[in-house]
Amino acid sequence: MEYSFLSATVLLLLITDPLGNIPLFIGCLRGVAPQRRPVVILREVAIAFAILLVFMVAGNGFLRMMGLTDTSLRIGGGIVLFLIALRMIFPTPGGLFGNDGKNAEPLIVPLATPALAGPSALATVMLLTSQAPGRMIEWIGALTVTMVVCAIVLVLAGRIQQWLGERVVTAFERLMGLVLVAISVEMILGGIKAFVHQL
Repeated sequence: MEYSFLSATVLLLLITDPLGNIPLFIGCLRGVAPQRRPVVILREVAIAFAILLVFMVAGNGFLRMMGLTDTSLRIGGGIVLFLIALRMIFPTPGGLFGNDGKNAEPLIVPLATPALAGPSALATVMLLTSQAPGRMIEWIGALTVTMVVCAIVLVLAGRIQQWLGERVVTAFERLMGLVLVAISVEMILGGIKAFVHQL
């Protein structure tokens, strides 16, 4: 599957799932002073952006060093994405990433990673650059747009949940999960197809 700037941005938005992360962010920031919350959210989004950018730029070198192929990344990333998507459709009491509900101000875990820069997002940015390394500026642009949208949605998380209601947010998350299942299956099938051609 060939990605464009738009399809890569949509894919990254589906994977980082800012709407689905609203309940997690609200829960994690419950013990943080209201005026401090936007600062924490922007910091966590910036950390997630930095992590994803490092994997986007240096991920292929890391894969080569470890002796991993694009095919294994595609199949592995597809499986991880599939499991995350299933948890979006059939949520567990602890949330997507088993949030422990502590009231201390979160740092890096669980908001920056794995909520935003999770295994599926890391695999996806590496997959984008491994498929078309010459379009790095395009992929960085797609990642930047994704992180800006995540920052806006999550800073407004409380208001969005009030406007839409918890049921609508949950419905969006499950719909995104369904789309991600289809994308993950496509990634796995693409990897299997590439592997069969190599035989």
